[in-house]
Formats: sequence, C-alpha cells, structure tokens
Amino acid sequence: MKKWVASLAVIAGFVVSALASSPAWSQTDAATPAAAAPAAATPAADAASATPAPTPNKGDTAWMLTSTALVLAMSVPALALFYGGLVRSKNMLSVLMQVFVTFSLITVLWCIYGYTLAFTEGNAFIGGFDRLFMRGMFDPETGAFSMAATFSKATPLYEFVYAAFQATFAAITCCLILGAMVERIKFSALLLFMVIWFTFSYLPVAHMVWFWPGPDEFKSAAVADAVTARAGFIWQTGALDYAGGTVVHINAGVAGLVGAFMVGKRVGLGRESMAPHSLTMTMIGASLLWFGWFGFNAGSALEANGFAALAFINTYLATACAVLSWTFAEWFIKGKPSMLGAASGAVAGLVAITPAAGNVGISGAFIIGLAAGLVCLWGVTSLKKMIRADDALDVFGVHALGGILGALLTGIFNAPGLGGPGAADWVTGKQIYPGILPQLLIQAKAVGITIVWTAVVALVAFKLVDMLIGLRVTEEQEREGLDISSHGESAYHP
Repeated sequence: MKKWVASLAVIAGFVVSALASSPAWSQTDAATPAAAAPAAATPAADAASATPAPTPNKGDTAWMLTSTALVLAMSVPALALFYGGLVRSKNMLSVLMQVFVTFSLITVLWCIYGYTLAFTEGNAFIGGFDRLFMRGMFDPETGAFSMAATFSKATPLYEFVYAAFQATFAAITCCLILGAMVERIKFSALLLFMVIWFTFSYLPVAHMVWFWPGPDEFKSAAVADAVTARAGFIWQTGALDYAGGTVVHINAGVAGLVGAFMVGKRVGLGRESMAPHSLTMTMIGASLLWFGWFGFNAGSALEANGFAALAFINTYLATACAVLSWTFAEWFIKGKPSMLGAASGAVAGLVAITPAAGNVGISGAFIIGLAAGLVCLWGVTSLKKMIRADDALDVFGVHALGGILGALLTGIFNAPGLGGPGAADWVTGKQIYPGILPQLLIQAKAVGITIVWTAVVALVAFKLVDMLIGLRVTEEQEREGLDISSHGESAYHP
C-alpha cells in the first residue's frame, strides 16, 4: 500500500510539473473557456453589453442534461455488463470494479484540471487553466452562470452542462481501454495508467479535435483566419468528428492494443477455455450501449434541433445495419450466427457512426453500418491472429478499426451529392464541402495524428507504471481469478 501511495505521489508531481510548464500556463487569466463549439460568455461581459445577452433555451438544457445521463449509463452499467459478460466468471467482479472506479476517477480529474485543459484557449495542442477546479462558472454573489456556445450563433448553453456532458466522454473513453487487458492487469497499475494517459493523450487529442472559439467569434470574413488559428490543431485542418471517432474510439482502441502487448497474454491462452461466462449479460450491456449512445451522438449536436434528429436516426440505422452485416457474414463463414456476433456488430455500428452521426445523410448511415459489421468482424478474427496480441475483448478490432472506418467514410459521405449536409461556413452560415478527395485526405491526417499520439503516450505510460509498481498480477493470482485475489470478493457464490 505504501508503495502504491508513493507511486501516486510521483505521478501527481510529474503531472503538476508538466502542466505548470505548459505554454498555456501563462494564459490562465486571459484564456477564454469554450465548449465543443464555443467560447463562454462571462457575466461581466454580459453586464457590459448594451444588448441583453441571449439566454439558454430550456429545451436545449433539458436535452443536454438527459444526454449526459444517457452517456453515463453507457459506462455504468452498460459497458461494465458488456465487458463483464465476456470474461470468465472468476473475473466478472473485477471488470465491474475496473469500470466503476475508472469512471469515477476520470470524472474527478476532469473537474480538477481535465475540462480546462481540453476546452479553454491555450495553444493548438492544449488548453489553459482558466477553469481549474471549474472556477468561474458560477458567481454566488450574483447567482450568474457562465455560458458556453453551441454550434449556432447566439445560442448559449450553461457551461456546467457542457462540462458535465464532456466529462462522461472522457470517462467512458478510459473505460474502453481496460477491455484489452482484463483478467491479468493489477488494479493499481490500471488506475495509475489511466491518470497518465488521460492527462497526456485524451486531453490533448480532445483539445486538438474539438476546441475552437465558437461561431459567435466569426463576425466577418476578415477575422475568420485569425479566429480559426486559435482553435485546436486538428480542428484547424477542417477534420470532421461529430462525437468522437478520433477522440474516443481510435484514441482508446490504439491505447488498448499497446496495453495488450505491454501487459502480455493471459496464462493459458490458446490452451484453456476462455469463453465468455454470460452472453446474457453481454447482450444486455450491448442493448444498453445502443440506448445510451443516442445521448452520445445526438447529444453532440448540443441543441435539440434538426442535427440532433439526424444524428439520432443515423445512430439507430447504422447500428441495425452493422448487426445484420456481422451476423450474416458470420453465418456464412462459420455456418451459425451467434449472439456474441450480433452484440459485437451492434457495438461496431455504434462506433463507426460516431464521427459521422450528424455529418452524413441516411445513405451514408446505411453504408457505414454495413461496412462496420464486415470490417470489424475481420478485425477481431483475421487481423487479430496476424497481430498476435491478446486484446482480450477486442478493443482494437472494434473501436480502433470502427473509428478509423467511420472517420474516413465521414469524409466521403459528408458530400452533399451523396446526401450529406456538408460543413458549415461560420461566417455566412452556409454549408460548404471541399470535395471528396480533399476531405478524405483531411480525415486521414486526423486519424494518423491520433494513432501516433495515443500510441506514444500509451507506450510511455505503461513503461512508467511497469517500472513503478508492475503491470500484472502473479500467475497464481491470475489463476485464482482477480475477483478474489484483487478484491477479496466474488461475483457468484455456489
């Protein structure tokens, strides 16, 4: 225990030192907080304005609070049940514990420094410290709340709501990673890794992809370039990621693959049965993921509007298409369709449509869903054998491959000629599209940057944790099962 506490202290000092040395530190007082789209408006600025500032729409607020709760349910209980059913019964409780505590840990870190580093203005790679401990979001003397913009001009959202919504994204992304290393990683090592990876991979990638000053800053064509230059590095390139193809799925999937290599294969892999102990729980978890994902994707519109409706129907449709393509392909190849395949197909469809949800039309959702089932089936069978990593719950094969597929196809089916809405010109409000090949290359660049960034951070983080406390349990503890050896409890009793 003392060794674990000392290790945490070392990492905490490392994190604080790294953050303090960031160029964004000098901009603490000048930084402008922003939501996925927008810069926040301060109560002082509102008071100084001659025209009353717009107030949040109650319908938008209610929808975003609901979406936040839906995304929370995607981790606890949905992902926990989905992952838990896939492991052996002696490790069921350990998976539930890993998801539950990781989600809680990242939520706390998000409120301390995560939100401010991801969604306030600093530089192209990381934000500033204006919202450290979420300060400045509420003035108790006046009762005023700070505002964050949405994707529409003069349409603010309470910044607390946006911060909470994005907290659930950060937390579930970290939870996704652990699926690659279940049944043999130390609980303490997992938590220590999450602190490092969240700080140096999730936060910079989220900032690079999603931070921008907001639509209200684009007052004229003369200032458009200067405003764009204040955004995240990947956002400046014009990359489209509606709800997290790069930030969530590729980011987590690649980190999971690195973890599978670093932690090593499970004892007895290939010689002993490691079949899922409860496909019933896995099916329930997949169904709850599908349900919660409407908050994930449709909520990313940040308003209860037409784009939320588009993201909703695309999420619904693409998932169903992926279930069918995976099921029938597996049926053709193996002679029998499986419940595990259907559930995996659902998750593959959800992953692939995530970056495209509000960026493509119905035809795009059909193609992306059907392709996701086939590509991810190949990923968890043929590709997995070629890689030879014990990615226990196929985090790379489903999340990384599905995210890459969805991100690339977004560039194609965003085209108005293929039923897509195009991208917004924030000065004129009109929809624009640079062409299929240019947008596809932009998407590929965003995918490549994310893969390299998360792989390097994950490798360094796992190495550091291994040196400090070791990554995996002993063979004896692994054979006994992590429920008993790590937590002193059992999910099931005779």
